[in-house]
Amino acid sequence: MFRRTVVFLLIGLLAWAYQEMCPPPPKLCGSPGGPPVTGPRIKLRDGRHLAYMELGAPKDVAKYKIILVHGFGSNRFDTVVSKDLLEEMGATLVTFDRPGYGESDPDPKRTSKSSALDIQELADQLGLGAKFYVVGFSMGGQVAWGCLEHIPERLAGVALLAPVVNYWWPGFPANLSTEAYYEQRVEDQWALRVSHYTPWLTYWWNTQKLFPSSSVASGRPNFSRQDIEILTKLAVAGKPKDKGYSTQQGKFESEYRDMIIGFGKSELNPMDLKNPFAGKDGSVHLWQGDEDGLVPVTLQRYIAGKLPWIRYHELAGAGHVFPLDKHMGETIFKTLLLGENEPTADK
Repeated sequence: MFRRTVVFLLIGLLAWAYQEMCPPPPKLCGSPGGPPVTGPRIKLRDGRHLAYMELGAPKDVAKYKIILVHGFGSNRFDTVVSKDLLEEMGATLVTFDRPGYGESDPDPKRTSKSSALDIQELADQLGLGAKFYVVGFSMGGQVAWGCLEHIPERLAGVALLAPVVNYWWPGFPANLSTEAYYEQRVEDQWALRVSHYTPWLTYWWNTQKLFPSSSVASGRPNFSRQDIEILTKLAVAGKPKDKGYSTQQGKFESEYRDMIIGFGKSELNPMDLKNPFAGKDGSVHLWQGDEDGLVPVTLQRYIAGKLPWIRYHELAGAGHVFPLDKHMGETIFKTLLLGENEPTADK
């Protein structure tokens, strides 16, 4: 009788543990009980939908066509550049909700390659032409790296803004990546270990209450003084969509999927990339703040050193969200499109 009771208790415990570790299914936009579809979407090759927004000059007269890739916990409404500037430069900007964010369907099979192909398909369906620019901010920077690897022939130029690095990319010297890794908060070290070594525990780790979870996923990122100043100004001005919109379909297929892909066993290694513009028009820019508390500047310097064809801009005193500053956003876009306003703080 005692053995039978122990067996039943163990079975019950395992069933409870399994339920705790398994994320709930996403609340798909447009499905019964799910969030509504409020904006335009395209249908992708595998039947998924991608929500997008267009700003700036009309496509049929625009000199520049740009696709902006948003970061972790964000959405297509975070544009980092004003409509007025786009119109002044004769540029069309397309932003979109990455898979699982906002009103875009999740992609449980998401990879660096599939994300690049999503962008290519978005450009084709919207008629952006044979070549277009890609700007990737934060976690969106990894998508931009993927575009350089998988669709280089479609790119007119690329800007990577504080792109998130994977500490396990094989191109990093072990001592350098290890030192940068241990500069993070302890809770973030553990969250990234889980995402890398046991990705099936990522949902549980970031929702359990026994141990501190990722500071970024829980809304406590290691922002710099400049970051706080910029975000305070934005909060006063008001934003069109809040964080609740970004993760309205569920945090697993948006933020936690980002963590699994961004810090997992990656198919991507930027340091192996070749210059897509060798002998051609076009350029790649990497922008990084030297006081970024989320992405180590030492690792960005190493990447830039390994890829001399990248135009590296290191900003003194800048944190992670510097592209959200209006004047900095203007500088980034003018530098990418017009070759103007190269900052004197470049390294």
